[in-house]
Amino acid sequence: MRKSLIVIFLVLLIDQISKFWIKTSMTIGESFPVLGDWFHIYFIENNGMAFGWEFGAEFGKIALGIFRIIAVALFFYLIYYLDKKKVKFGPLFGISLITAGALGNIIDGMFYGMIFSESTFTQVATLFPDGGGYAGFMQGKVVDMLYFPLFTFPEWIPFFGGQIFFSPIFNIADSAITIGFLYLLLFQWNFLKNIDNLDALSNTEEKNIQKQQP
Repeated sequence: MRKSLIVIFLVLLIDQISKFWIKTSMTIGESFPVLGDWFHIYFIENNGMAFGWEFGAEFGKIALGIFRIIAVALFFYLIYYLDKKKVKFGPLFGISLITAGALGNIIDGMFYGMIFSESTFTQVATLFPDGGGYAGFMQGKVVDMLYFPLFTFPEWIPFFGGQIFFSPIFNIADSAITIGFLYLLLFQWNFLKNIDNLDALSNTEEKNIQKQQP
């Protein structure tokens, strides 16, 4: 359990530091290259889900926030349950990444509207402004900044000509969720296949450990 909490804390720390820095240093739409033309820091905000997707208006934001809170609570319980079942850390690592990512975006939506002034195309936001924040509880916007315009399709290609390959702008929390899911699918498939029989999975792991001991 402690290892999982450390992973969650570190991911959450990096996510929030990066968002605070972007929010208090850049205006909306401001960008700068990091690695050539294919990796930029590009500041935008979105009202909804990962990679800029949105879900409804004010009611949608509240519903999405409640859903995220419930999901994170379930993920924490799952981590606790798997740890008690003595499941190896591999699956817990993937679930911890997903939990940290979801929690990172929850913080944005719940509190950023209350503690920051509004970011605009001409004005950088301030932390704890005198007049209060730009929105109420659970009405904050998610800060995104990672942009990887890897290449542009040639104009002669049907349907995709002139379009940028992989145009979403996202954040560290989104990355953690994506990496967590991919890690579980690619490297913890045996765990996913046997998730309905954790006792057998735990017994198998204990036997493997005993075999390795002299």
